[in-house]
Amino acid sequence: MNETMICVVGNVATRPVFRELANGPSARFRLAVTARYWDREKSAWADGHTSFFTVWANRQLAANAAGSLDVGEPVIVQGRLKVRTDVREGQSWTSADIDAVAIGHDMARGTSAFRRVTRPEAAASAARPEPDWETPAERPGGQEPAQRPEPAAVT
Repeated sequence: MNETMICVVGNVATRPVFRELANGPSARFRLAVTARYWDREKSAWADGHTSFFTVWANRQLAANAAGSLDVGEPVIVQGRLKVRTDVREGQSWTSADIDAVAIGHDMARGTSAFRRVTRPEAAASAARPEPDWETPAERPGGQEPAQRPEPAAVT
């Protein structure tokens, strides 16, 4: 299926609205994206046109976005662009929505503290032992692989 995947950098314009639906959690918020350009006459950066997108997040992304985002924060959103045209009360409306795949704070404009969400299935998988990645594989002809040299000690 053909989809338009985009990556948008902007600011959270509205507080995320979280809903628990029959098919799982959902959240939405508005994203403001303002073009910036260098004004040669003023020798300064200037704001251009501002575009607004409605960002939709589902499942775990919805819960994490609702618990992490606040109005005014700089974010990066990656997802599928959906442009819709609608007629309401005799007027034609066009809206641009993004079905988010990933949302994160923009580290170029600030810092953020990441906290991993613990899930019940993650606790069950923690009981499994870690595989032994250092087991040498046999080479054709029954030869053992060459030993790797030990790293030199730093003094």
